[in-house]
Amino acid sequence: MLRFLRAPRPAFLQPVFLLVLLCAMAPAQQPAGYRVIHTYPHDAQAFTQGLVYADGHLYESTGRNGQSSLRMTDLETGRILQEQPVSSQYFAEGLAAWGSTLVQLTWQEHTAFVYDRFSFRLLNTLHYPGEGWGLTSDGKRLILSDGTTDLRFLDPATMRELRRVTVKDHGTPVKELNELEFIHGEVYANIWHSDRIARISPQTGAVLGWIDLTGLLPDNLRSSPEAVLNGIAYDAAHDRLFVTGKLWPRLFEIRVVAAAKKK
Repeated sequence: MLRFLRAPRPAFLQPVFLLVLLCAMAPAQQPAGYRVIHTYPHDAQAFTQGLVYADGHLYESTGRNGQSSLRMTDLETGRILQEQPVSSQYFAEGLAAWGSTLVQLTWQEHTAFVYDRFSFRLLNTLHYPGEGWGLTSDGKRLILSDGTTDLRFLDPATMRELRRVTVKDHGTPVKELNELEFIHGEVYANIWHSDRIARISPQTGAVLGWIDLTGLLPDNLRSSPEAVLNGIAYDAAHDRLFVTGKLWPRLFEIRVVAAAKKK
């Protein structure tokens, strides 16, 4: 009888194999929680699609056809200080600061508007393929989400795609990435119809951790099923993190709190 012998595994592969196996068996990281530092009023009619804090000012992109706008609001009172309506043919989406300008996406119109940040004067109109959901910047490129599992890195001058990463949590693709903010070298992303924010590596797309904001706005203050978490802004000068949602009557300054270790 013939006997076939299996060749031994090369010794140099064994540590790599064990490392991969251990990573696959590692328990999922517990999501971080939050502590509310301050609560501010927010326009409950604002269908928030993008939120930016820059040089002491809070900017907001609101959506829906016929209701879309670019706004500068007073953080303490929620009062609209400056507003630029968007033509009713557009459904405005994500917003990012780029130098002295603001870049505002549209949902399905493949169009981005570039405004002077101080006067809100329209400076340029750019185009891109696919949908526009969230937008932020790492200081070199714009980073766009389109509701899929991908983040696209774009040339700010042309919106030309430079590269993209697929966002995965322990190998599982994470879809419906929405509003974005770049914080401490990571991309923070709202997940649509979820109270969670993903912390994403811009280099690999790997989810580095989760922030669970369950209970931040009580259900009785949510006016519709679309009144979901969607708005992240970061004040780098004072290390303040702000979050709000579509049709939310409140905007929150929060501090991320690490998950308690299980005994």
